[in-house]
Amino acid sequence: MIKKILLADSGTGNPEEMLQSLLDLPNFKNVSVTILHVVPSQVSEGGMETKMAEGDKILAEAADKLNLDNKLISTIKRQGEPKDTVCQVAEEIGADLIIMGSRGLKRLVAILENSVSQYVFQLTDRPMLLVKDDIYVTKIKRVMIALGKTPTSQASLDLTLSMLNGAKGVEVILTRVNPDLDPKLLPLSKADIENNPVIADALPKVKRMGIPYRCIVTGGKPGEQICKLAEDNNVDLLVIGSPERRPSVARGLPDLDRLLGTSLSDYVRVNANCPVLLSRELEEA
Repeated sequence: MIKKILLADSGTGNPEEMLQSLLDLPNFKNVSVTILHVVPSQVSEGGMETKMAEGDKILAEAADKLNLDNKLISTIKRQGEPKDTVCQVAEEIGADLIIMGSRGLKRLVAILENSVSQYVFQLTDRPMLLVKDDIYVTKIKRVMIALGKTPTSQASLDLTLSMLNGAKGVEVILTRVNPDLDPKLLPLSKADIENNPVIADALPKVKRMGIPYRCIVTGGKPGEQICKLAEDNNVDLLVIGSPERRPSVARGLPDLDRLLGTSLSDYVRVNANCPVLLSRELEEA
């Protein structure tokens, strides 16, 4: 269950609107929110005073926009390297979810341009909700879960159902993209879709919650199909499992292959035209 949210606010994009959409859900009524603004340490000494004042303004405006009880909201302003600071503060407050804006940069471009969201995505072990700067955030009515056979897929299902518990007027779209599915078998019947092993494992949980649902099973390249299905179904939030990216023994070491991003969740976070929630499953000790 999500009880503590870290909103990393740079003053651009629309992560605040995404958070407000979540706060409209019944299970988010009493979550605590920490708004973080980081002033890069590379700023010249002469410009630091201006940047710090701008940070105060960004934090104040974000807090006013959310209009939460003072007991449920706090602000933090830090000077430092943004990507490291976001991860540090998430650890300090025990955040259950990180919300950030994203430019949607691809792989090497994100590394070369020092994308904060790219680095945090790769290095944190916490669920992360990325909201690209160029998308329109709406009230959450349709949530699509990209399901697979991995533990992180189950984590994404459990996290979504926990978030939507008690919500009205919200539909869940259970999606399974099987690259080995023979195109000649498509479209599948409703019975074949609900008997798909991955869908069949998820359905009992959804039915117990009493949440309206639809199921989709198709073939093709998973990343491309997931993004296409999200667009075709006018999805307001896409949830996908994303494994914790760095082995614990290597978190302090450079790992270019990991940071370049070659996974399904990397593809989806860059190419989806809606907010993307990347759920995590912590490594076993």
